[in-house]
Amino acid sequence: MAYVGPYLCIIAFLFSAIPLIIGNTRKKVIIENLQRQIKENQDEFSEKVELFKKEAIADAKELLYEDRQKFNDEIRDRRTEVSRLEDIIAKKEDEVELKNQQNVDKEYRLNKKEDELNEKEDYLAEQIAKQVQELERVSQMSREEARNSLMEQLKQELKQEQIRMIRENEIIIKENAEEKSKEILSQVMQKCAIEQVIETTVSVVSLPSDDMKGRIIGREGRNIRTLETLTGVDLIIDDTPEAVVLSSFDPVRREVARLTIEKLISDGRIHPVRIEEVYEKSLKEIENKMKQEGEKAAYDLGIMNLNRELVKTLGRLYYRTSFGQNVLKHSIEVAQIAGMLAAELGANVHEAKRAGLLHDIGKAVDHEQEGTHIQLGVELARKYGEKEEIVHAIEAHHDDVQANTLVAALVKIADSVSAGRPGARRDTLEIYIKRLKKLEEIANSYEGIKQSFAVQAGREVRVVVQPDVFDDAAAAKLARDIVKRIEDELEYPGQIRVTVVREARVTEIAK
Repeated sequence: MAYVGPYLCIIAFLFSAIPLIIGNTRKKVIIENLQRQIKENQDEFSEKVELFKKEAIADAKELLYEDRQKFNDEIRDRRTEVSRLEDIIAKKEDEVELKNQQNVDKEYRLNKKEDELNEKEDYLAEQIAKQVQELERVSQMSREEARNSLMEQLKQELKQEQIRMIRENEIIIKENAEEKSKEILSQVMQKCAIEQVIETTVSVVSLPSDDMKGRIIGREGRNIRTLETLTGVDLIIDDTPEAVVLSSFDPVRREVARLTIEKLISDGRIHPVRIEEVYEKSLKEIENKMKQEGEKAAYDLGIMNLNRELVKTLGRLYYRTSFGQNVLKHSIEVAQIAGMLAAELGANVHEAKRAGLLHDIGKAVDHEQEGTHIQLGVELARKYGEKEEIVHAIEAHHDDVQANTLVAALVKIADSVSAGRPGARRDTLEIYIKRLKKLEEIANSYEGIKQSFAVQAGREVRVVVQPDVFDDAAAAKLARDIVKRIEDELEYPGQIRVTVVREARVTEIAK
């Protein structure tokens, strides 16, 4: 293309000069020369163009070859990279497929467990419904009625707890009055010194020799059968040397039997007829003894005009015991304490003594008649003409009714002092041990209890709980629950304190 430019200029120039030489005679020759030159130039130009085209084509092919090589290399690299990425993607797809399969398996297992749980839930719901229906059938109450009954019971318990708290607050408010009453009681108790006689439900009769056992038993056991039939007492003749044990809950019968056997042993003649004679004499002696003890008690206290039958019944208390305390001596002591309290407070001393002496009169006949000793005592007092003030004091001394008179309140206090002071009463060892075990069993029956101890002769229970199971509120509720069960399940004199101990210790060491 570089050679074409000059020729074109020449051609243009020649064409521009043609009009100038038209008129020249040499016009034709010049034109022919020009045409020849143009043809020669055209041939030369064609050759050069052809050469140029060949060179351009060769250069283009070379460039195309190089570009193709580069493109092929790039394609090859791209394919390698794509292959590598495809391998990675394939691995990822395998992993994803594996995870999907695992998820499918897990989902299947979860669905299976869910189905099982649904079946169990349906079964449990069905069983609960059946149990509820059975409970409703047995209790003859619907669920709503049972809920209302439970709510009513809780209301009653809360009401009782409220009443108890009110009483405790009243005790705190009346602290000065209680201190004064303690001072009066201490002065009265210092003035009162009555011996305590501890008895049991058995008596032992000493024998001069073991040969006497055979004579008491008699031929084919007729003597012992006669004794047991007449006295109503069981005779225990065992391997104990030179002794016979008499067992009966009625102390009067036991005393009559003891006196009868001692007289028979002293006399030496032991046969059924002689046993009956000695028994009648012993019975009269005991009756006279009871009458004398009743008269002596009334005389010592300065109480006159008691009905003779009431005096005789009062004397029966000489052979009656309560927790090992002689009831007649306990009655005398109550009368003396009540009289001294009445004197300190300016009340009627005579009525206080009379009510104190008769407050447990019902215990003389509670072995023979039905009813509590309070009910029987009230009946006896009214039967033999005692005033209503005395009857009311008898009825109120264990809070069966509210004490509405000062004399009734004094008798109640005196009874508590006499029965509760140290050494006055005792339980039998078996009853005592059973009560201690029962107290610890009640405490240990709750979840989360670490240890429990019945201390102070069963008057206090200390419960050690696990601090991670019970908080302060739960510990307070546990104490109330244990107290409620003790009140419902046990019989005991006085009060039992329940102490719940909750302690959490944290120890760190500084290094």
